[in-house]
Amino acid sequence: MIRKKHTALIALAVTTAIAGAAGLMAASHPAQAQGAFHAKSGIAVETIRPTQVTWPVTLSVSGPLAAWQEAIVSAETGGLRITALHADVGTRVARGQLLAELANDTVKADVHKAEAAAAAARAELRQAESNVRRGDAVRASGSLSGQQIEQYEIAQQTALAKVQSAEADLQSAKIRLSQTRITAPDDGVISDREATLGTVVASGTKLFTLVRRERVEWRADVDAGQLAQLRIGQKVEVRLPNGTTANGRVRQLSPTLDTKTRTAVAYVDLPHESTARAGAYASGTILLGERAATVLPSSAITLRDGRSYVFEVNTTQQTVMQREVVTGRMQNDRIEIVGGLTPGAPVVRSGGSFLNDGDAVRVGVSKDKA
Repeated sequence: MIRKKHTALIALAVTTAIAGAAGLMAASHPAQAQGAFHAKSGIAVETIRPTQVTWPVTLSVSGPLAAWQEAIVSAETGGLRITALHADVGTRVARGQLLAELANDTVKADVHKAEAAAAAARAELRQAESNVRRGDAVRASGSLSGQQIEQYEIAQQTALAKVQSAEADLQSAKIRLSQTRITAPDDGVISDREATLGTVVASGTKLFTLVRRERVEWRADVDAGQLAQLRIGQKVEVRLPNGTTANGRVRQLSPTLDTKTRTAVAYVDLPHESTARAGAYASGTILLGERAATVLPSSAITLRDGRSYVFEVNTTQQTVMQREVVTGRMQNDRIEIVGGLTPGAPVVRSGGSFLNDGDAVRVGVSKDKA
């Protein structure tokens, strides 16, 4: 029994001596002891340094797709019935192509009547001119009085006026006859048809709507600040509803802002071969220029409580420092760092969600570029 107690006391003394020696070593070399501890317990990370690149500056906006210009095709004469229709919605037409016909029987009769009246007026003019010539021939002989000769001249002028009036009436009748044929004012596609066979139309009645030259444009809505950044000729990429994209250019900018919406419109020309259709809504980006950017891979950014952070690595102490940063543009898997980052400092490439400020780490692979 005494021997067992003696053995236990010896073991306790030895343990205490070892612990004291370890404490003395830690007290005399604290940095080495702490470094050994960190090296053993730190999280292995890969670091990367920010890269300077030149990126395009873009503006993302949205707006409707609309016809570049619409032409309204209306009846120019009234009181006539539609007798034929030669176009419908979706019909591609050429300038001058026949779209519809109106009943022209009465108009043709008016033309014949005007032709007869013009012929009679021209006959009266010939008679008056003949009398004037006879009067001039005998003026010197005195066979006719001066008054009679003057009456001949007045009759000639009156007959000439009647001829001009009759020919004007004839021309008017012919114009009305031509108006019974409704033709396309320009190349394009019919987007709306209100004409109905058999309808008696009034002058000015809308019959068709034509998208001129099948051109569709994008009308991007922009606010006052965005409008100040835009210039005519800037390149634009429009994302169409069917998933395709169309490349265009800014054609015109609104000179004023709408008093209700406080927005202006940027008119963007789209290529004819695009699949854009008027009436749809699309989004797109306008290229404003290029600007230098400090970028990191998106995996280096950690989001916490709605804020963006990176973990800078102190390579001497093998620890990380959490820094809040301001992000900007994004391209593929890289993101611009606008502010908050120490220039040239290495940061943790990925896995920031597992780190906290001051954590010990073990640096594995280091890369110089993002």
